Amino acid sequence: MSLTLPSLASAANQLALLVPTGKNDPKWLDNPALTKEFIPATLDTLAMMFFATVFTVLIGLPLGLLLVQTGKSGLTPNRSVYQFASAVVNVVRSFPFLIGAIVLLPLTRLIVGTTLGWQATVVPLVILSVPFFARLVESNILAVDAGKIEAAQMMGASNRQIRWGVQVREAAPALVQSITTLAITLIGYSAIAGALGGGGLGQMAMNYGYNRFQDDVMIVTVLAIIVIVQIVQMFGDMISRLVDHR
Repeated sequence: MSLTLPSLASAANQLALLVPTGKNDPKWLDNPALTKEFIPATLDTLAMMFFATVFTVLIGLPLGLLLVQTGKSGLTPNRSVYQFASAVVNVVRSFPFLIGAIVLLPLTRLIVGTTLGWQATVVPLVILSVPFFARLVESNILAVDAGKIEAAQMMGASNRQIRWGVQVREAAPALVQSITTLAITLIGYSAIAGALGGGGLGQMAMNYGYNRFQDDVMIVTVLAIIVIVQIVQMFGDMISRLVDHR
């Protein structure tokens, strides 16, 4: 108990330093980092998440469908295509985000013209997240009841009709949840990208909370990220229920 009380007292003292004590206290709402940069940083994080999610879904969904269709139990099995696509997905997925983002800096500069800012961060976010989302799509589609696919085939439906009218339609709730998971993952990645000058709340937390020891900025940015994640999850759950026709 003697070891615990001093620790608690120290923690309480640290938190007390963050609480405003008067109208001239520069902390919290009077901190220039929060009054001037918090909202732009939040908007940058939301922009990164939105555009990276959209582009990742546009690329990852067809790639996931390709893995399903060319797989052993797919509508058009093709071992060579499946093995090649699967190998590419596995190789890219093996890169930790921070290392992958560094490796992709030349490509990012080529595409965007810079390696700084949220626009530049979208490039590695998309490239490194597509394989992750493609695997989620593959798992979602493979979970569809095979009996429904066989019934559609017996009714003379084409592969395209089965793919979109049966597989994707039946997997819609799971796909929405996968997109939600993707968006939340991208929020975390965007925070990591702050270490590379990627902008957003991650860079704000790094510049002020870590480098300048402004704990109030760190706490506010973490709370903001938590709130964003909760809102994204809430909307994801709601949309998943809306598209669930079962």
